[in-house]
Amino acid sequence: MKKLNSRRSFIKKSTLAGIALPLLGSSLIGCKSDTKPKSDTNTSINKKLSILILGGTSFLGPHQIAYALSRGHKVSTFTRGKTKPRVHADLFDQVEQLVGDRENDLTALENRKWDVVIDNSGRKVSWTKATANLLKDNVGMYMYTSSTGVYYPYLSGEISTKTEVALEVPEDLTEDEKYEMDYGVMKANSELEAIKAFGEERTVVIRPTYMLGPADRTDRFIHWPVRLAKGGQHLIPGKAEDRVQYIDVRDVAEWFIRLAENKQSGTFNGVGPKDVQTMEQFVDEAAKSFSPAVNSTFVLVDDYDFLRENNILYSIPWVMADKAHFGSAKIANAKSIEAGLTFRSLNTTVTDTLKWWNSDQVDPERKQKFNSNLEAMLIKEKKILAEWGNRNS
Repeated sequence: MKKLNSRRSFIKKSTLAGIALPLLGSSLIGCKSDTKPKSDTNTSINKKLSILILGGTSFLGPHQIAYALSRGHKVSTFTRGKTKPRVHADLFDQVEQLVGDRENDLTALENRKWDVVIDNSGRKVSWTKATANLLKDNVGMYMYTSSTGVYYPYLSGEISTKTEVALEVPEDLTEDEKYEMDYGVMKANSELEAIKAFGEERTVVIRPTYMLGPADRTDRFIHWPVRLAKGGQHLIPGKAEDRVQYIDVRDVAEWFIRLAENKQSGTFNGVGPKDVQTMEQFVDEAAKSFSPAVNSTFVLVDDYDFLRENNILYSIPWVMADKAHFGSAKIANAKSIEAGLTFRSLNTTVTDTLKWWNSDQVDPERKQKFNSNLEAMLIKEKKILAEWGNRNS
């Protein structure tokens, strides 16, 4: 896809990225989490595992490492050696750190044995194919970190792991549609390469939705912790029936390790919350994280055309439920819950994320950029609410 040079196109592309890529937070903006990984003391772990994580220094990986180490497992990582881990950074002296490049140098992985490989950095089909085939005779289980993006376009109101996914990008798409679909098709084909190499009985595919929590680099969710902490009148985008789905990155990370311990294969949606939730319910629940210290009122702006005019197509976890995204927040998670997926409270996610954001682990320049972004809802909210009030007076 050709690069878009205008400011307007840049904003549009950034918006699409926020909608399209639930795993966009996989590249780390540094932070050191104060939250200790929880360990399930009631679970009997019969065997200590040796785990290889492809990636491991970014958003999801350090939380996986912290949880795995807390349960007595051994961990190796395979990276290019360029990203310094800053989440649970103090634990990385307990991690074997292998260096190479998935594009052209897998030497460090040759003739090595592990019980489990977790592929967090599978951003090309060829990468997954090469590593899976290299490791299939020396590793017991391959766990691939995919995405609910494989279901794009989300045309159905009932999406499950049995829903057919696209394996090719159609030729008759608009540029915007192609941008979104490229990612899902890549993930879907990567899943197949892992399964082809390891077989269904030795492969786990996890398809997370939008992951939230400390160290997310995208800034697409931080609006809600920051804004709700201030109180006052809040804009809630979307129709009353618009649903949301999201998950704390730590819930995904810990679930990976428990699935590996149980040798449980299959394809699962990494989707929360546990029960159906609308955007209004999400904001109301999230606001309780700061009650009664702040007083908040909420204004539902439910006109999609008006929201489009003001370039509000998403405010994660809300995504405008247009035709292509109709079912993006209607993805089934019952199979995952049965397989052991658990959920932190929204209060925990919101307060931990805000604590991290307000710490010195987030660069002042980054905070300043967020707080002064003229295209962000944080800045536009008051003006939009005034226009909305005038329109409906």
